[in-house]
Amino acid sequence: MTLRWEAFLDHVKERGEYESRQEAERAARVVLALLGAHLVGDVRAQLAARLPEDFALILLNPLQSAEPLSPERFVRATAAWIEGASEQTAAWDVSAVLSTVADATEDDLLKQILLQLPAGYDLLFGRPQPT
Repeated sequence: MTLRWEAFLDHVKERGEYESRQEAERAARVVLALLGAHLVGDVRAQLAARLPEDFALILLNPLQSAEPLSPERFVRATAAWIEGASEQTAAWDVSAVLSTVADATEDDLLKQILLQLPAGYDLLFGRPQPT
C-alpha cells in the first residue's frame, strides 16, 4: 500500500518533532536521495512503489555515491546536505524518515533493503535486528 504524501509527511513531522511540514519534507528529500544511492534493482523499485510519488521519484533518481556509506557516514552526509544541520540533528532527521519508511514497508522488503546496506542501518530504520 502506498502512503499518501500528507500522511507520510505527517508521520515524519511527528517523529522528527518538526514545527512544519516543510522541515519534514526537507529531511525526507535528503534522506531518501541518499538512501536511493545505496539501493539497486527491484528492491529500490519495490520501496519506491510504497512511497508517495514525489518521494518515489527522489528515491529512484538518487544522489550519486561512490561507495556504500556506513550508518555514521550516512548521517554525516545528511548533515552536509541540510543547511544548518549538525550530526546530532541529522541523526534525528534520518531516524524520523527511515522509521517512517520502515512502517510503510513489509518485513520481507525491509530485510532485502537491509541486506543491500552496510551493517548498522537496522538501527537507523528503528528496527534492530538480532545479532
